Amino acid sequence: MKIEIDDEIYEVDITRKLGNKNTYLRVKEDLKIYVTTNTFVSNKEIERTIMNNKDSVLKMIEKVSKKNKKKEEFYYLGKKYDIIYTSNEGIVLGQEKVFINREADIDKWYKKEATRIFKERLDCCYNNFSRKIPYPTLTIRKMTTRWGVCNTKDIRVTLNLELMKKPLYCLDYVIMHELSHLIHPNHSSAFWSVVEENCKQYKEIRKIMKEE
Repeated sequence: MKIEIDDEIYEVDITRKLGNKNTYLRVKEDLKIYVTTNTFVSNKEIERTIMNNKDSVLKMIEKVSKKNKKKEEFYYLGKKYDIIYTSNEGIVLGQEKVFINREADIDKWYKKEATRIFKERLDCCYNNFSRKIPYPTLTIRKMTTRWGVCNTKDIRVTLNLELMKKPLYCLDYVIMHELSHLIHPNHSSAFWSVVEENCKQYKEIRKIMKEE
């Protein structure tokens, strides 16, 4: 099925399930509109639902489009580099350009860089932390919904590999945020007071990270 929204044609992928009471709309990386609905809902009804929620659908499309564009870009600690593909091995950062072999594993390269940089920043943040806390174990991995996680039982801080693309002040904020959970394992006002003790501009940084 296809639908026209503001002079653009979009593919609509429909999944009908007998137990579904509601109709759900999503937009994925391929910019198709994915619909999950009840078995007995007609295409006409689906089209009506999409058009009734046109503004929300267009916002989803715009958000996914921006994410797709960012995947084609190269950021390192908040700075954008123009990508130059070469036959040379690996990945080399220049002043304004990054030289990448098409076969290079970019995530593996980021992970190697993050292993060094995240540890350095964790040490710095820990040594400047306003309260006495145990030194946590550091884990680095890609996460889709969170910048960091603190396991207070294991005394472990997990940082999102995607922070390699953000400015260092964003990385430091996330580390201070997770270290603060070793004092308050929640998001109470007392927790945010500890965060503010260690990162005065945390509200501004959070806003910047949400907007990007």
